[in-house]
Amino acid sequence: MNRYSRQVTQNRNQGGARAMLHAIGLTDTDLTKPQVGIASMGWEGNPCNMHLNGFASSIKASVQAQNLIGLVFHTIGVSDGMSMGSSGMRFSLPSRDIIAESIETVVSAQWYDGVIAVAGCDKNMPGSIMALARLNRPGLMVYGGTIKPGCWRGQPVDIVSAFEAAGQRVMGTITEQDFDDIARSACPGAGACGGMYTANTMASAIEALGMTLPYDSSYPAVSVHKQRELQAVGNAVYQLLERDIKPRDILTRQAFLNALRVVIVLGGSTNAALHLIAMAKAAEVPLTLDDFQAMSLKTPLLADLKPSGRYVMEDLFLVGGVPAVMKLLLEADMLCGACLTVTGQSIADNLADVAPLGEDQDVVRPLARPISATGHLRILYGNLAEDGAVAKITGKEGERFTGTARVFDAEEEAMEAILGGHVRAGDVLVLRYCGPKGGPGMPEMLRPTGAIMGAGLGKEVALITDGRFSGGSHGFVVGHITPEAQVGGTIALVQDSDRISIDAHANTLTVHVEASELTARRSRWHVPPLKAQHGTLLRYAHTVSSASEGCVTDAFAPRPEPNSLRC
Repeated sequence: MNRYSRQVTQNRNQGGARAMLHAIGLTDTDLTKPQVGIASMGWEGNPCNMHLNGFASSIKASVQAQNLIGLVFHTIGVSDGMSMGSSGMRFSLPSRDIIAESIETVVSAQWYDGVIAVAGCDKNMPGSIMALARLNRPGLMVYGGTIKPGCWRGQPVDIVSAFEAAGQRVMGTITEQDFDDIARSACPGAGACGGMYTANTMASAIEALGMTLPYDSSYPAVSVHKQRELQAVGNAVYQLLERDIKPRDILTRQAFLNALRVVIVLGGSTNAALHLIAMAKAAEVPLTLDDFQAMSLKTPLLADLKPSGRYVMEDLFLVGGVPAVMKLLLEADMLCGACLTVTGQSIADNLADVAPLGEDQDVVRPLARPISATGHLRILYGNLAEDGAVAKITGKEGERFTGTARVFDAEEEAMEAILGGHVRAGDVLVLRYCGPKGGPGMPEMLRPTGAIMGAGLGKEVALITDGRFSGGSHGFVVGHITPEAQVGGTIALVQDSDRISIDAHANTLTVHVEASELTARRSRWHVPPLKAQHGTLLRYAHTVSSASEGCVTDAFAPRPEPNSLRC
């Protein structure tokens, strides 16, 4: 079982390594045992992550109880909720790749036999799976769990309530005191944002992939159930090591299609498109935007979860959690039950004893009575998105929108217009130079969408961007427009008063400008300087792929044609 660590522990030429391992307290007997790296994304500055170092300690104890050596190390995290709407948000998506690289680096350099990733916030989870797929050593992920809902005036509130309160305050529908009270009430403790936002979306997807223990995505962070799960992790990794079950044995194309199905049924975040594609690339599994559209066309939206619905992840847990949803799909021949999981058993085996969803609950609709007969994730193409864009259309917003472009080259400009009351019904807000290169870092646009919803304009105003959206965003929104403005995508050529149509029935995104006029505009367009001039963001801008390719940084694209990217 010590297939890797023996390179340093059993090699008589590695006296220095043995000396250093003795220094941390390992005996000669310990040096014959498998070593398991436990990668904690815990840190004090974020409720999603503030409890994870404690989780890592509990996991280490469960690993040691299996006569394995558990060694905790740490990697970074970024709070999307706190960085949202600021220049700090540009570091959020790059943090995913830094997490993947740092786990890969430590596990590879230290020759660990297995790895357990302890993740909390949005980018932690895809970063963890990307690392596990690259390393392809026995391992699994443990999710920190969902936060409990807050309460304000007898009503449940969460982090999105706090963002939408900004628009409500400006419109005068709540007072300054209400605004402060909502902020105090929205996040009552540890755990990731409670709706079917990006963290819970990715946790659910990764459970469906088979890379966590059953119920991992459903257990609240502060619960006896999550504590019991931590105690079971050591035995799970022991079984993986003993049987030499590796991530790529689990991360098959069929497993990714299972994950897509679960994301769509639950009404998950548009960020799933970025992250699942990136994770698939790390596992060398083919997956494209068109797979999302194909799955969406044959998958209903069943879960009435926030941001578009009424319930949060804890409510889903109380009616059976993600396993009960997966069992519903399996019995309807909508999942592949043969896929292997980190339990060493198949999906079907894991679900055999799971109780079905109750008939007296309305968190998840029955297949015969869906919220929408097809999925909410739509991949749009057209002269404004030649390489694709991602829309989140639940049906509540309608399926078509045509309006007048209001163009902004920075998020702050858009926020000033929204909060200043200068946005009108029928506007299509165009936020550009926010893509992976143009941001750099493809920031999320929860603050503008929250302000639009709070102002009561959710059905009257659309927002399109080459940036991305928080899982908490809802309304008539389209993101991930590719090619992005920074590389000369058509979104860079849009002008105020152009007519734009979003059609989620035909799956098109169109600016109604003649091709000859677009050609003339392109001849006058110049690539603006990159917004980053040094450090992490500059490197990211030069190495990141497009949103349609998952924004990966380890698959270098061919050099652009002359003048297509003069930065």
